[in-house]
Amino acid sequence: MGVKHLWDILDSCKKTLPLEHLRDKRVCIDLSCWIVQLHNVNKSHCSTKDKVYLRGLFHRLRALLALNCTIILVADGAIPAIKLSTYRRRLNSESKVSQDETNSDKASSLQRNMGSEFSGMIKEANILGMALGIPCIISLEEAEAQCALLNSESLCDGCFTSDSDIFLFGARTVYRDICLGEGGYVVCYEMNDIETKLGFGRNSLITLALLLGSDYTPGVRKLGQEAACQIVKSIGECNVLQRVASDGLSFANKPKVSKKQNKAPRRTNKENYSHPINENVGPVHDLPNENQYLAVIEAYLRPKCHTADSSVVQRALGGLPFDRLKLQNICARYFEWPPEKTDEYILPKIAERKLRQFANLRSTSSALGLGPPLDKMPVRCPLLEIIKHRKVLGRESFEVSWEDIDGLKTSVVPADLIECACPEKRVEFEEKRAQAKKQNIRKPRIKKSEKEAPISEIDKKLQDLLLDIENEHIATQKAVLYRQSVTEKASYLNEVCQTDQSMPLSTGSKSNLEKVDQIYNSSALAVQQAEVIDLLSPSPPMRARKVAKCQEANVPYIPNVAAKCQEAKVPSIEFIDLSDTENELSPEHTRKARELRIFLNSIRGTP
Repeated sequence: MGVKHLWDILDSCKKTLPLEHLRDKRVCIDLSCWIVQLHNVNKSHCSTKDKVYLRGLFHRLRALLALNCTIILVADGAIPAIKLSTYRRRLNSESKVSQDETNSDKASSLQRNMGSEFSGMIKEANILGMALGIPCIISLEEAEAQCALLNSESLCDGCFTSDSDIFLFGARTVYRDICLGEGGYVVCYEMNDIETKLGFGRNSLITLALLLGSDYTPGVRKLGQEAACQIVKSIGECNVLQRVASDGLSFANKPKVSKKQNKAPRRTNKENYSHPINENVGPVHDLPNENQYLAVIEAYLRPKCHTADSSVVQRALGGLPFDRLKLQNICARYFEWPPEKTDEYILPKIAERKLRQFANLRSTSSALGLGPPLDKMPVRCPLLEIIKHRKVLGRESFEVSWEDIDGLKTSVVPADLIECACPEKRVEFEEKRAQAKKQNIRKPRIKKSEKEAPISEIDKKLQDLLLDIENEHIATQKAVLYRQSVTEKASYLNEVCQTDQSMPLSTGSKSNLEKVDQIYNSSALAVQQAEVIDLLSPSPPMRARKVAKCQEANVPYIPNVAAKCQEAKVPSIEFIDLSDTENELSPEHTRKARELRIFLNSIRGTP
């Protein structure tokens, strides 16, 4: 919890900064505060068995790793003796706190129950952090006190916690909240802003804790935050703790003097205020006794922590290696993720972190005046090449391929990171892109309809062969059709001549033969239009008969007709007779024969 109403008092000093503000920073995390936050957010929707709090912690940590943050987790140790009464009150203990328990001189700190549910959650978070390469410090007592010490000793750039009393332990930069995703941010408080805007230093904040209440003291009843701030400001940062040590909190219990009592003598002795009662401040038994408030001051100014040069702190500053297989097993156990999903979440962030480390190395080399080219760097660049341009949440990025990043092939990284780490790769990518554009301009565009699969040589030969066969078949059909046409004309002429043998024909008339052809063609067309042949029905029986040559027919000799028959080379013809009998002719044939006889009579000049 921290100090009552302190976050409200410090609200004017709050700053909302983008997540990029944390890039390349070393941060300490009060692990208990984060677990409580994540658990409370999902408490109404999910049970503890679902491990939603642990999944939220995983996503927070991987986001910080991608920013190349050096992370140190800090967990609570033993419960301070001065905090026992508050701790048991929070647990709703029915047993009353004895005077010895509230006296820090006689009571000792209490070891936490490592078998509790919350201790189990802290242990799981510690295991997850170690798999990610994040060390964890188990503090001697308060985790926020250990974070504040690391921050005040410049061993970290900021602390993540929601306990406001971290400022009382000496922290300079505190991150209260963090938000991931699009437009991610952190809520930051700087001690410099608090001193400048509010005029409160560390001593003033400790005094506010004594007046308003905190984990170590109940505070003064019915004393509001505005009145407490005015009292502390009136005394001043430098003298406020000395005033508390000498006079206690008597300055906070001065009763309001009415106009009628204005002439009453002032009381200067602090014993005169042993039992004051007024409408603003409660009785003095609500105030901490002299030993207690001195113990509170001592607890804030000199908390029990691992010192900066201790082996515990030095091991944490050294970091841990990333253990991919261990992380896969943890995610499979707690989240039921397959190894591929775990790699998809964490490997791109690990690769981005390595690229930022390489960028910092180049930046340091340039600052020292060395500035070697990319191929002369002592450490090889993890980025292999840029594949394509991308935009992620409106931010310019590139899809890149990696070299030797635990099997990771490609991922997307911000463009500004590539510009810092390896600008040569970007220049190379732009040159290839420009060259590709020139080649696209020179080559004509191919239509989609023309984009066909390539034909092999064998397929092409087969297509040519099929085409030749088809052409030969078409030529053969044309020849057959022509021969059938000539045969039908000859047969038709023979039949006409046989039906009208008594009528001699005049010879040597070319127009007469053409007239015969015209009558035949019109007759054939009429037959085609009138007759419909069902191809599905069985064919009629075939009856063949011999037809003599034109000159051997029992008709007068017609030179032109004979010549034409000889030209067509039709010595004898076999044909199908569709009539019922050999002597019967179709009505159409009879009509055409009559028309032909009329035409022949007109040639002879006879009626």
